Amino acid sequence: MRVLIVQSNANLGQLWKRHLERLDAEVVHVDTGARAISLIDSQDFDVIVLDLVLREGSALTVADVAQFRQPDANVVFVTDTTFFSDGSIFRHSTNARAFIETATPPDDLAEIVHHYGSPITHAHAAQTSLPVD
Repeated sequence: MRVLIVQSNANLGQLWKRHLERLDAEVVHVDTGARAISLIDSQDFDVIVLDLVLREGSALTVADVAQFRQPDANVVFVTDTTFFSDGSIFRHSTNARAFIETATPPDDLAEIVHHYGSPITHAHAAQTSLPVD
């Protein structure tokens, strides 16, 4: 699983990176929207962990570019604000899969990212599908 972390706080981004690497993820951390877009143009990612409030650049622009260039990449938004707390982020970003607080424990964040980055096997899909009448 390949993960891109877009987080302006270098210490927090590196903390998340270490926790994801413990789950055998290949992780790249960048601190600006422009760097994220550059990587999205040149590398494939399964999940993008995207801080909604970046110091430089727009998180929604990053998500839009990812949707266009890598439609199979899932976005996990993180934030320390109440903006979009009504769930409207899922209407603004069609590739959004989760919206969590920046203060979420790193182990929990890593498990959420791992969930959205792991491919669903046919056996697992068969086990979780609803019966058809």
